[in-house]
Amino acid sequence: MISIVAKFTVNAGEEKKFMELVNELGEASRAEEGCIEYILHKDVQKPLTYCIIEKWKDQAAIDSHNLTSHFMSIVPKIVEIAKAEIDVYQPV
Repeated sequence: MISIVAKFTVNAGEEKKFMELVNELGEASRAEEGCIEYILHKDVQKPLTYCIIEKWKDQAAIDSHNLTSHFMSIVPKIVEIAKAEIDVYQPV
């Protein structure tokens, strides 16, 4: 299993658009084979900070996810309105 923590700092005034895009991406991603979990979280102290915690079966599932039409069409729209930091983890 591989976990991805994608942290976003959303530009002020773009929260609604961000939520719409991330919800669309999340719904499609959760339907993918190999997706174990895909959950959006909001920072309780920083109102413009969010993170998506993703869990995938393996690297092949992530590679497949990154080539989907929903990923390739939605992610560029997200990074136009939010700064992203991506970290990848494996259980030890």
